[in-house]
Amino acid sequence: MKTIIKTIDKEKAWEIRHKVMWPDKDFDYIKLEDDDSGIHYGLFKEDKLISVISLFINHDEAQFRKFATLQHEQGKGYGSRLLDFVINEARNQDLNRIWCNARQNKMDFYKKFGLKETHHRFTKGGKSYVIMEKIIER
Repeated sequence: MKTIIKTIDKEKAWEIRHKVMWPDKDFDYIKLEDDDSGIHYGLFKEDKLISVISLFINHDEAQFRKFATLQHEQGKGYGSRLLDFVINEARNQDLNRIWCNARQNKMDFYKKFGLKETHHRFTKGGKSYVIMEKIIER
């Protein structure tokens, strides 16, 4: 199965975000104030966009946000390939740290990529989150 990862327009990321993360909310709910300054990546399978992630660089660190894979494509390794790609992009850009607001029930997934939980936790939209980070080795 041929897959490719490339940068995409924020509007394409919005479609997947809405479908996967908050389908019951208004479409504007999934947009971020700083989407214009983000780098949006998509994983395509046979030319169909199935997974998205957005990277926001601030000085020597980056936050990835709105990581979503279509429901019927989850558990097949596509999201893992996309996250691996983004972590390598951060390394290639000489960033020192990459981090995210992880849903608490997804912490084990992120640990597989070397992200460690911090003591920062919060609740948003009825979901529990923990900030997870990875110090990028050179």
